[in-house]
Amino acid sequence: MARISITVDGVRYDDDVEPRTLLVYHLREQLGKVGTVVGCDTSNCGACTVLMSDPDGRLVGVKSCAVLAVQADGRQVVTIEGLAGPDNTLHPVQKAFHERHALQCGFCTPGMIMAAVDLLTDNPDPSDAQIREGLEGNLCRCTGYQNIVRAVRDAARDLREAGRSAAPAAPTPLAGEDETPDSGLPREQVPDEVIPQPVP
Repeated sequence: MARISITVDGVRYDDDVEPRTLLVYHLREQLGKVGTVVGCDTSNCGACTVLMSDPDGRLVGVKSCAVLAVQADGRQVVTIEGLAGPDNTLHPVQKAFHERHALQCGFCTPGMIMAAVDLLTDNPDPSDAQIREGLEGNLCRCTGYQNIVRAVRDAARDLREAGRSAAPAAPTPLAGEDETPDSGLPREQVPDEVIPQPVP
């Protein structure tokens, strides 16, 4: 077992993990971040995309099925659950996906949104071709991508008009005696094995 410390959606977790554990499984099975989905498990589909800090502290999109949990030691990770504002206000990319109906079954949506946030953080005014190129590592088998491209274009416009970066705001975790640290779900509705224990 290896001891790791990861800050996920603003909450620091110290855990013992098998060295071969993939980040996606650590997020889902140990931390209860089930919004990060497992699609292909081979880094082809992008459904598991999250933002992870690089060595300089900058958040970049990574496919969490291609990253070992031990590689995230000391890093910050933002999942789809941590993207909304502290008052649960949707991030502009989430809002645009909702308004443009940029989903059908929704399975690819968390990874697609996280990849779009990564793209718009680097390029706040992308062309449609740049949006398609920026999302080419994320597959959607339902939509044909038209509404996804429109949603990213709309989010880019809204962010520019608001004078805001696409980078997620510093998370303000909701925590309480009867709640999980990340989502505010009543503790009794979450299986014991997925309730994370934050470090004081």
